[in-house]
Amino acid sequence: MACWLAVLPAAAWAALRLAGLERGPLVQAVAFTPYVAAGSLAPLALALALRRRAPAVVAAVAALALLGAVAPRAVRSGQPSADGPALRLLTANLLLGSADPAALVDLVRTRRVDVLAAQEVTPGIAAELDRLGLATLLPYRELHPEPGATGSALYARFPLDATGARRNQGFAFLQAYGTLAVPGAPPLRVESAHPASPYAVAVVPDWWTDLRAQPPATPHGQLGVLAGDFNATLDHAPLRDLIATGYVDAADAAGAGLAGTWGPYDGDRIPPVTIDHVLADRRIAVRAVEVHPLPGSDHRAVLADLRLPAG
Repeated sequence: MACWLAVLPAAAWAALRLAGLERGPLVQAVAFTPYVAAGSLAPLALALALRRRAPAVVAAVAALALLGAVAPRAVRSGQPSADGPALRLLTANLLLGSADPAALVDLVRTRRVDVLAAQEVTPGIAAELDRLGLATLLPYRELHPEPGATGSALYARFPLDATGARRNQGFAFLQAYGTLAVPGAPPLRVESAHPASPYAVAVVPDWWTDLRAQPPATPHGQLGVLAGDFNATLDHAPLRDLIATGYVDAADAAGAGLAGTWGPYDGDRIPPVTIDHVLADRRIAVRAVEVHPLPGSDHRAVLADLRLPAG
């Protein structure tokens, strides 16, 4: 009986993850699937050590299912033969405008960022970023700063048109967007994503609503990138459904999909999870992805080095 008690939780978690059945408090729990996948080897080892055949079989199936879902994120995948210009895109959640603006501008400068998608942009930090030189580095922008967590912004080195912002229904977070004119590439639509956070059971419906309302990929139409704080990991079914429309997760494609982007990093004993993403049209090649600390924010910034198709 003790052996089954050790094996069944991992088996149940595998069934939950593979079937996409997360609801209520399970939405938060599913974010920690990579840790459960690693831990699923322990009950397998126990069952083998005790020579309990049936529990060992169940434990092996559960471990294979969980590791099969998670482990590929650490392996670089094949890329499309895009032969257009390179584009370096950074996404950063500024935590109610409390992120260190100097650190962010320095990151944009030193990493030669072409596009910055920012969330939780307040009027104060927007002004400070420009004072520190962001206006010179990324002169084209679509700014919608607001007090609190709802503001959004898109900054670019190249001209933007067809710009605007849409407000999510759940938490009323804004999402700035625009179409980027990169020399040598087709027009590229970029949006700064910020669906609702499932921080409590009562707001999980808002999370579902906002994720389902994210713009799908248009793999036979205009190129698009959706980048930001999705408040969801690759183990959440609605994010996987969004990616299936024709996106790739850049970190997953680059073999960096297990890098945590939210901790929080303030001393709490919560292991990091990966909720900040760059979703790129599947015709775009991902050359590399880096995750950078951002002082003052509880998120890490995600930098994707992309290559666009020629246009």
